Amino acid sequence: MTTTASSGFEKAVVRKVTLRIIPFVFLLYIVSYLDRANIGYAALQMNAELALSAEAFGFISGIFFIGYFLFEVPSNVLLNRYGARVWIARILLTWGAIAAATAFAETATQLYVLRFLLGVAEAGFFPGIIVYLTYWFRSKELATTVALFTAAIPVSYIIGAPLSTWIMDNVHWLGWSGWRWMLFLEGVPAVILGVVCFFYLTDKPEQATWLTDEERTWLLEEMQRDRKSRKNVKHLGVIKTMTNPKVLYLSFIYFVYQCGSLGVGYWMPQIIKGFSESLTHTQIGLIAMVPYIVATIMMIGWSRSSDRHNERKLHSAIPLAVATGAMVGAGLIGNPVIAIAMISLTLAGLYSFKSPFWALPTLFLSRSTAAVSIAVINSIGNLGGFVGPSMIGMVKGSTNSATAGLLFLSVLLAIAFLMTLLMRVNNGDDGESSGHAVTAEEGR
Repeated sequence: MTTTASSGFEKAVVRKVTLRIIPFVFLLYIVSYLDRANIGYAALQMNAELALSAEAFGFISGIFFIGYFLFEVPSNVLLNRYGARVWIARILLTWGAIAAATAFAETATQLYVLRFLLGVAEAGFFPGIIVYLTYWFRSKELATTVALFTAAIPVSYIIGAPLSTWIMDNVHWLGWSGWRWMLFLEGVPAVILGVVCFFYLTDKPEQATWLTDEERTWLLEEMQRDRKSRKNVKHLGVIKTMTNPKVLYLSFIYFVYQCGSLGVGYWMPQIIKGFSESLTHTQIGLIAMVPYIVATIMMIGWSRSSDRHNERKLHSAIPLAVATGAMVGAGLIGNPVIAIAMISLTLAGLYSFKSPFWALPTLFLSRSTAAVSIAVINSIGNLGGFVGPSMIGMVKGSTNSATAGLLFLSVLLAIAFLMTLLMRVNNGDDGESSGHAVTAEEGR
């Protein structure tokens, strides 16, 4: 096979695998994020109907991540045992059922329980998909591939903002409030996709009957070559992975990051509502689309830059610096147009951080170890999803303004930026001697 033909064959196989896997997991993640984040839009009606205080809503938003934290690592261990196809299908079925059941809640306590159980049900999904992608894509493609998958987060808001608010304004069947129908109708697709997932996903390349023999052989050889090229890769047991200094350091960075990211995400509908009392729910949803459209475009472009330059650390740190400055602006500037521009820049920075960051663990740990390490980082990090929304809720409850909460979150993002910037990324150093050393050949 000539070099030109070989290059063409390589691109064709990578494109075929990408088109088979990425659109489907992208769709799954849209549904996943919609079901966890639509509580922010429900609050526009739900808080008044159920007499929920700002503090109670902050706790309802955040308690999801307590269940997520407790069951993330066990879920990923089970994913390794049963395979992605079976376990991700199970996750979809259970979270869809619980998401739909949330529509029947009558008290704050019932919402606490259901949101906690939703976190338990969804635990393991994101890190499971990240590890699943490493079965199919080489290191040099990973940041862009992860970006194409995680772009589902801002896209879920782009779709979810107008969809959720439109349902709330227009669907009131059987005497049910719009927010209840919104939660119920948006929970059902996860159940349907759980069944589809069981029959559609392929666990590993050697099982891919949709590839030709030549394509399958090439892909298996490439993945094997890619594994061997990472000389610093280690295999650790579950306990050693959970206590590894590098993993814990990355976990804390992600914790601080999630405080800012999810704090803004859950409260943005109410922040926008504060611009003008005359805005309808649908108008709030349309305005909320704008920052996520900007974030999606910037996220994919930045991740491609990370792959093109084969660099992870600065591509993780710089977006955090941008988000920090923009969040300060969003908190201090009262003009609605400028404030939305600042929120857009904040979210562009926050989402651009994700893909280069998630490329780091797979560079210094084996796949099976990376599955647990990513679960640990994601579970500890997602506790920030409890702290961030809860903090804004407490501040808003005492000051009747989200400004102080946004400023507090910007300080946390500044800490995450400094920690990322100070990571030692050294080829040949195993990193065990320092809690802030991250060894990664490709992270230079």
